[in-house]
Amino acid sequence: MGQVRHGSATTTHAVRAAIQRSQASLATLSQELGINPKTVAKWRKRATVEGSEDRAEGPSLNDPDPS
Repeated sequence: MGQVRHGSATTTHAVRAAIQRSQASLATLSQELGINPKTVAKWRKRATVEGSEDRAEGPSLNDPDPS
């Protein structure tokens, strides 16, 4: 069963994991994967491969007035 991505997504869980494991340069990885170097840099900085689509939608629980 494949992973469902939203229309703007350029990476999957597997690609994000590969980015975080790789020792290759941003330019090399972005070329190999066919994605923007900024995307590679973003996923390199993150602690996990879970994307924003994995978080709950809606107002923050820390914000008492979401309006």
